[in-house]
Amino acid sequence: MSELIAIAEARRRVLASVARLADEEVFLAAGLGRVLAEDVESSIDVPPFDSSAMDGYAVVAGPAAELEVIGESRAGYPAEMSLRPGAAIAVSTGSAVPEGSTAVVPVERTEQAGSDRVRVPATEPGSNIRRAGEDLRAGQAVLRASAVLGPAELGVAASVGRRSLRCARRPRVALIVTGDELTDPGEPLGAGRIYSSNGVALAAQVDRAGAEVVLRETVADSAEATRAVLGRALDEADVVIVSGGVSVGPHDHVKGALRDLGVEERFWGVGLRPGKPTFFGARADGLAFGLPGNPVSAMVTCQLFVRPALAALQGADPAATRGRAILDEPVARNPRREQAVRVRLRAADDGWHASLTRGAQGSHVLTSMLGADALALLAPGDGKAAAGERVEIELL
Repeated sequence: MSELIAIAEARRRVLASVARLADEEVFLAAGLGRVLAEDVESSIDVPPFDSSAMDGYAVVAGPAAELEVIGESRAGYPAEMSLRPGAAIAVSTGSAVPEGSTAVVPVERTEQAGSDRVRVPATEPGSNIRRAGEDLRAGQAVLRASAVLGPAELGVAASVGRRSLRCARRPRVALIVTGDELTDPGEPLGAGRIYSSNGVALAAQVDRAGAEVVLRETVADSAEATRAVLGRALDEADVVIVSGGVSVGPHDHVKGALRDLGVEERFWGVGLRPGKPTFFGARADGLAFGLPGNPVSAMVTCQLFVRPALAALQGADPAATRGRAILDEPVARNPRREQAVRVRLRAADDGWHASLTRGAQGSHVLTSMLGADALALLAPGDGKAAAGERVEIELL
């Protein structure tokens, strides 16, 4: 194994190897979670006309009066007449206020004075009227490239009339898990075998990062089989993720196969617990990650190294999930390696507070990920990180 490097250096080498993917047009209905590849400007004022904020009556602002009701302005069906002094026009929430009106009186503040007359209280100019362009002006920038599209972003795009948006293509990911001992969930479990969890967990992490799994296979601990499946994966995907087979044992064939397939090693070995035997390499048409086989190590290294690469491939901020939190309890440090411990978060006046998830934190104890909101990254050293210490976190 080459010299162990720090988490920050490993991330730097990963991101230095990333080239942003091409763009494609995406309909709004399919846009959730996609990364915007263009700045979006509004082509219209929003709202495009002065509108009523209430159900009620459009009036000329002034003292209390009894007014003749001469028409109605409904949402989508504006009044065809202008308002004159001494008259009122019934309006619905969101409907265009008629020409000549300067205020809207809510219906609950009025009294009927006959079939076509209404009593209104004194009103101030502008009351209950939403002005054209109050939200957005034509030509105003509303969304910026690299934004991750959530419900609000998609709603704003629709409000300015956009049917589709230019987005970065989703990275194509091949996910390979290795091991003679692995059995698919639901199948009978033979002697010396375990159910395969890494494929399920890592695929979910890939999906959450906005990428798509285009190939997913389990491969036996065979040099020939490993090389064959990795060759196919490199041809089909932008990013190849392999779980297991990257250490130094006689049945670990991943590094050799990747080397034979033209993948240049950028690092092998991170001063991290869990996750020391992590591999990263690249060739002209893609990236390859060799993650440890232990389930927690696989999930941790996927979060710390693969997720930033998937974000950067789409033009998103690879550091968007990073932050700081205050430890609520002391945590033993590792004397030689950085640690990624699983923590729950709670919000307080002074920021996020972190406490360990329940149970052991071993790299094989997958249940330590249950309920985890983040990874707390602890620097190496003697003793313990003290309660009250502020540490870096990686939001899950």
